[in-house]
Amino acid sequence: MSVTAAKGFRAAGVAAGIKDAGLDVALIVNDGPTKAAAAVFTRNRVKAAPVLWSQQVVNDGRLDAVVLNSGGANACTGAEGFRDTHATAEHAAATLGISAADVAICSTGLIGVRLRLEALRGGVDKAAASLSAAGGDDAAVAILTTDTVPKQAVAVGGTSGPSGRQRDDDRAIPASGPAAQTTGGEVGGYTVGGMAKGAGMLAPALATMLVVLTTDAEVPAADLDRALRSATRRTFDRLDSDGCLSTNDTVLLLASGASGARPPYDEFARVVEEVCADLAAQLLSDAEGASKTIAIEVSRAATEADAVTVGRAIARNSLVKCAIHGEDPNWGRILAAIGTTDAAFEPERLAVAVNGVWVCRDGGIGEPRELADMSTRHVTITVDLAAGDATATVHTTDLTAAYVHENSAYSS
Repeated sequence: MSVTAAKGFRAAGVAAGIKDAGLDVALIVNDGPTKAAAAVFTRNRVKAAPVLWSQQVVNDGRLDAVVLNSGGANACTGAEGFRDTHATAEHAAATLGISAADVAICSTGLIGVRLRLEALRGGVDKAAASLSAAGGDDAAVAILTTDTVPKQAVAVGGTSGPSGRQRDDDRAIPASGPAAQTTGGEVGGYTVGGMAKGAGMLAPALATMLVVLTTDAEVPAADLDRALRSATRRTFDRLDSDGCLSTNDTVLLLASGASGARPPYDEFARVVEEVCADLAAQLLSDAEGASKTIAIEVSRAATEADAVTVGRAIARNSLVKCAIHGEDPNWGRILAAIGTTDAAFEPERLAVAVNGVWVCRDGGIGEPRELADMSTRHVTITVDLAAGDATATVHTTDLTAAYVHENSAYSS
């Protein structure tokens, strides 16, 4: 049930005719005693109208509802596009009996095309009439574009620790901290659920994604914001499938307080990160045209920033991505990518492993490259910078003809 797994939330996903077929409008409503919220958005300087609107309305730390649509990004549509977003929020507010200033809007699809406003309004009406505590599944489907599957995750905390959905090994992006610990029941149980869309333009800050997270814990907006930014930094921001940064990226976290639980911040943050890590893994697994998922683990960096910089340089290197697709442990390409960065390291001390085989040691030839089995769906590249104690992992995919085909044909 993803976003409706937490108490105090209803959702719906409906077909409004924005797309040629299928569900294309989702509505999520917070019915709980509290309406706290936080958000992070794309850092692309070209921002879609829904991002500009939602940035304004979430500033006070409150959201009552979220309207999402697929079939059109409403990006680069000028003043008219912003008016369309405002009109959608006003319409949703009037339908639900709330304030437009408490309605976030999220859109995804083609850039540079105005949405069919009447169809979107009709979808809001239809979704409002269909709202239910079991509507999370349909909502998760309604936001898909080039995704092949909906993406949902749930974890619980407070009484028995988090219990998120199981992941296949080939898409595991583990949370950076230990699993949330039990509190002996002192704060009671609570749930964090979420849904996401995204399959292309997966690059950091964020990825081309829409994500809505919900919790029935009672958490102040400031703590929601802190937990969300921490989780995003170590999960969604570490996805870098194709180096392309979208105009519409939005991640929302809403709290209803319906469980009455008031978890310690550290525990709550770990549960939020678990859900984000699960969703990030699903995004990576569904990346457009990918035949392999790749974890780039950078160790012994001088700083975490250096580790991320090196990981990202490798993730965005087309030659490396092609080599992985061809199952070639070409460590020379990896070293060349490292050398383009300003990270602290000495070339003669670099080491690289592919799926556990150290094919490069001390900046030169290591173990025989034929020992590296790359037939697996998931490939791990390990880089030792020998410059400090910091680590970071960046996740990417291989570069395939299927990716090129899908993105050359997308606008049609």
